[in-house]
Amino acid sequence: MVNQDTDKLQLQEQFSDILLVLDKKKKKIEVVKGIGSDNKLQTVTPDKKNQSQFMRVDKHGDLFSNFFSNFLHQLKDPTHFNFFRVSARDVITVAKKIQNAVDSSSIAGKKLLAQYEIKTDYKQLNKYNMETKQSTSEVGEYRFKLEQIDWKAMSNMGINKERLEKMNLIDPLLKGYKTNELVPISLNLGNAVTRMDARLSLQSNDEGKVIVAIHGIRKEPQLNFPFFGHEFTKEDKDNLLKTGNMGRVVNLTNPKTDEIIPSIVSVDRLTNELVALRSNLIKIPDEIKGVKLDEQQKQSLMDGKSLYIEGMTSKKGEPFNASVQFNADKRYVEFLFDRSNTNKQSQSQQQSRSEQQEVPRTFRGKELDDQQYQKFKEGQTVYVTGLVDKNGKDYQGYITFNKETAKTGFSFENPNKTNDKAQSKGNSEAKNSEATKNGKEPEKAAQEKPKTAAKSKVPKM
Repeated sequence: MVNQDTDKLQLQEQFSDILLVLDKKKKKIEVVKGIGSDNKLQTVTPDKKNQSQFMRVDKHGDLFSNFFSNFLHQLKDPTHFNFFRVSARDVITVAKKIQNAVDSSSIAGKKLLAQYEIKTDYKQLNKYNMETKQSTSEVGEYRFKLEQIDWKAMSNMGINKERLEKMNLIDPLLKGYKTNELVPISLNLGNAVTRMDARLSLQSNDEGKVIVAIHGIRKEPQLNFPFFGHEFTKEDKDNLLKTGNMGRVVNLTNPKTDEIIPSIVSVDRLTNELVALRSNLIKIPDEIKGVKLDEQQKQSLMDGKSLYIEGMTSKKGEPFNASVQFNADKRYVEFLFDRSNTNKQSQSQQQSRSEQQEVPRTFRGKELDDQQYQKFKEGQTVYVTGLVDKNGKDYQGYITFNKETAKTGFSFENPNKTNDKAQSKGNSEAKNSEATKNGKEPEKAAQEKPKTAAKSKVPKM
């Protein structure tokens, strides 16, 4: 057993890195443990006794980049820290060297820090947001091929081809778009598994390799940092928070080419990412809900502004008035309603979909039929036959899905009947207790009378 644990630890050390962090105020090197529910960084001292608490990160380059980007977005006040990436094998030794370098502030010490430090440009944390929308082909064209997808990287996130096909997400990925809904993913970090909902997209890195980009959920849009060279004004921020669209065209700078690109900016309402779209890719329809747009109205929408339209006709044939605006993330003219209510409804629907997607269809190799699966999703107990144990013998039992823990419970006996018996017994005890309080003789157990009767009928030998 000891050898197995040792082998497992050595395997983890071989394929994982550890995050060290320097608090700029405390000037102290610690090991990242995780992020708390309050979005504050959790750390431990770099000692052997704390090794089991070290958060391990997969060495895979693209996976690490995605993880670290989402890690920073979740973290409260990330600019207060410097992060260092160290091999799991050398973490304690290197941590001491880095602490000495911080204390000494020598030239040699600065070189050591640069060797392990993760360079983070907080101004460019949203780099995928421009690449996804600026370089995407026209609607209907495919930017990527199915064989270019790195399915190994997808597998590391708990995703496979069959799952994406069932969710109808392959087509938008190949066209260069983000998935139109959140996908539950998991990142195995050795001693910890991070689960999150995220939108996915395919990107080409500097070497031309197709990688998977993870667009995790942010607590709020990053409006206090420059966005591709653009500083948000108070009006910009108010518009983005209120309607999800900035409301004007601004010049953004492509970080790779330094090209100045007139663009509009919107908020991805599923993840709170900021998304940019070239203004020359904006397509305005000639007519919206039965109302033909004149050139002035079209130009107003082209400029990213909102437009109030009267006399439109709904699908039910009823007239209505509403404001519309072009959304950079959706790439079409949308109706503007109360965004706070829309967000709550969207999150509720998305949570419901995620819960349904995570409910397994099979249990121990046995696939549930439609009726069983429906009851199982609702949390009801389902009787399953045809299960096979390790020795090849058939068995059967009862399964129940716990929505809170997302785990499946198994029992050889029907847990509902067990609960009924317990409840019946409890009711009987309560009844006797009440009788005692009222000065009455508690009821005798039902089986006591038959015992007495049976005893009197036993013939004498």
